[in-house]
Amino acid sequence: MTGPRVQSTSENDNKASGKTDDRPQLASCLKALRDGDTLLVWKLDRLGRDLRHLVNIVHELTERGVGLKVLTGQGAAIDTTTASGKLVFGIFAALAEFERELISERTKAGLASARARGRKGGRPYKITPAKIRLAMASMGKKDTNVSALCKELGITRQTLYRHVSPTGELREAGQKVLAQRR
Repeated sequence: MTGPRVQSTSENDNKASGKTDDRPQLASCLKALRDGDTLLVWKLDRLGRDLRHLVNIVHELTERGVGLKVLTGQGAAIDTTTASGKLVFGIFAALAEFERELISERTKAGLASARARGRKGGRPYKITPAKIRLAMASMGKKDTNVSALCKELGITRQTLYRHVSPTGELREAGQKVLAQRR
């Protein structure tokens, strides 16, 4: 008669940082765990430093029937194989969700504030008013090589046709670029 397998990770087992999600040893450890196993970690920060990442790992382990037990440190009360440990981790999960919402709200408020000050986010247009005028003049000529024109302007064919018609007429997207203050 054997008990559940116990897979452990300690700070000496791998040299990868807990800050990054791309840790092959952790991934292989998590993959090796089966239903009824318990993952032992020396300290909670050895599993990951980001609360959201920790919550995701524990949620995945719980769905697979794998427990988590923290041996020392601030998270020593966490043992998801017990009811009180699940409660403690549930509180951590709620705090992580609250933190995500706060970050989202602050980001939206910051973007709205920037817009109110006249700042626009996003990548600047690749095509400039000068390039549009050059494209309009060139596209109006029948002997224009569109590929060579695009290469010279440093834009794609799609960008060119979005702003200027094949006959050299300005399109709506081109009008927007010409109307912008730079």
